[in-house]
Amino acid sequence: MSLVNEQSAVTLPLHPQDEAECRRCAVHCEKVVHPAACLERSCPFVYAYEEHGHTYMGCLQKVFEAEIDVEMLAAAERTREGFGAVRALRGPLPMCDAAVQSTFSQRESELGCVNPEFGELPEGSPTFRVFARVAPS
Repeated sequence: MSLVNEQSAVTLPLHPQDEAECRRCAVHCEKVVHPAACLERSCPFVYAYEEHGHTYMGCLQKVFEAEIDVEMLAAAERTREGFGAVRALRGPLPMCDAAVQSTFSQRESELGCVNPEFGELPEGSPTFRVFARVAPS
């Protein structure tokens, strides 16, 4: 293994799927969540408050930081494009409607993503298990 490969292997995190963004190559990916789905799914971590005659909603777990006007969200959801996604500040929870958004996908190398585990979204449990069998010699 060359020195360059050793250095890049060291910089990869232990749990890259728990990160909110990846800047390990020129593509630049980040996780996003759809706040309209929080209301549709009756997420227990949604909070709401009224101020200046408007109702705002947000996430108690701070998966996203934005506090969104509920009327504007509902109006946007009635359009063909919908409200869309907001940037996640931390790893999405299993109940979140989340996705990975690539900023400069045309910059991807021939070998593909250097951090493929980043794209793994939570499903409530680990995505794989490793079992080792030691055979007597």
